[in-house]
Amino acid sequence: QVQLVESGGGLVQPGGSLRLSCTAAGRIFSIYNMGWYRQAPGKQRELVASITTGNSTNYLDSVRGRFTISGNNAKNMVYLQMNSLKPEDTDVYYCHADVPTKRDWGQGTQVTVSS
Repeated sequence: QVQLVESGGGLVQPGGSLRLSCTAAGRIFSIYNMGWYRQAPGKQRELVASITTGNSTNYLDSVRGRFTISGNNAKNMVYLQMNSLKPEDTDVYYCHADVPTKRDWGQGTQVTVSS
């Protein structure tokens, strides 16, 4: 099992920036993919961005060009730099890590974009 701890959420005005961080511990040698999902109350969780250990990335269309995912394999961390934030980016953001047999999740961090 992989344990994940997120940080960096908060309240920001429209057009502002936030950087989310996620630290992995446990069976980190098995991780081949990490990323971020987000979920609003009553809605399905959606993929925001992901990155493989080979640094291949994937983004939700609505965040492409505004968000950047990056990883630090040596520190077992993944980051999500969020720029030009919009009110519709308000959600709980969850870090995930994929190993061959399962996906593990962090506890989530709230991002609120509001004036």
